[in-house]
Amino acid sequence: MRIPEQDTAPLATGFATGGSPSPELAAAAVRQALARAKAPLARSVLLFLTPHFIRQAQAAVTAASRAARCLQVTGCIAPGVFTEDGWSFDAPAAAALVLCGDTVLSFRHSPPLPNDTQSPLLTLATPESLGEAWFGRIRPRFGLLSTDNDSERPGRVWTGAKLVNRCEAGFGGAGVAVGVSRGLRFVSPPLNVTDTDGHELFELAGQPALDTLLRGLPPELRDDPPLSHLFAGLPEPGVDAEQAIARGRYGLVPILGASSDEQSLTLAAPLSPGDTLFWAMRQPAAADEDTAALLDALSAGQPAPDFALMFACIGRGPYFFGGEDRDLAQVLARFPDLPVLGAYGVGEIAPLPGGSAIVSYGAVIALIGSHVQS
Repeated sequence: MRIPEQDTAPLATGFATGGSPSPELAAAAVRQALARAKAPLARSVLLFLTPHFIRQAQAAVTAASRAARCLQVTGCIAPGVFTEDGWSFDAPAAAALVLCGDTVLSFRHSPPLPNDTQSPLLTLATPESLGEAWFGRIRPRFGLLSTDNDSERPGRVWTGAKLVNRCEAGFGGAGVAVGVSRGLRFVSPPLNVTDTDGHELFELAGQPALDTLLRGLPPELRDDPPLSHLFAGLPEPGVDAEQAIARGRYGLVPILGASSDEQSLTLAAPLSPGDTLFWAMRQPAAADEDTAALLDALSAGQPAPDFALMFACIGRGPYFFGGEDRDLAQVLARFPDLPVLGAYGVGEIAPLPGGSAIVSYGAVIALIGSHVQS
């Protein structure tokens, strides 16, 4: 936990967990944050709750608002929540950040103009609230889709201490440097689909599909490929495959099964002849390298941030790294005692070249501060 040196910008995080999803947990997280910030009240609060609160989200938000003596409470429900001090998936938990000085959440009361290219907006949304027009906006967005634990049902989003479907906010008095770590190794070049039947993929570039995958894997993985960490990367429509890889404009389709007899693969989405894909592998070492490179880029020529926000895939968190969130650990190694608020989910909103997008299996990191340049 870090309290910034500037008296004009006190802020801190709080984390509370318990056996039941009581609104008091949300209030406790806020009170802890206020005590750390040495402030009697907050000007803005960011509050993330686990899905245990889904039926009493409003009560929890109201309790947090009263504890903060502030109506500007924004946040959402997410499958997991964390701060620099701890994380929780399975137990009811609340994670809060209180902003008590010059840096505050800043909201628009009218839709942004299409050519608005100002500093990035924090976006929290239920899946159904983001229409096609939203993705075409130029102003960068970062944040999370709010869902329950199994991602089959929407979660809850709030702003102004009231439940909404979506909220977007900037940070008045601060700059935001944000990016995404995808954590992938690309194990093949782009390949054209030449033989497929729905979800069953038989040939790529005239070669057996399974063979094109195995050739790119390390020798020790070829006899028993880790299918749960392997994906077909599909470029966005209208985007050249090489450009899609370079700019991050691709989706990831899980591999459900492999047949050594037919040298085929079963994918989670159907393909058609003429489609293009590349093979990619999720790997902790690749994630470490990607996050290190991202932090280099975000912090180059910048002063230390006042706090950080992180939004990571639930499959990218501590369980992926063997019990420790190494993305968070890298942030804290760069900026010791930095207040960090974050959430784990199933759809990270990331700013990419050409517009914001929902990505999978990534980690979005935002460094925010009064002297940070967006």
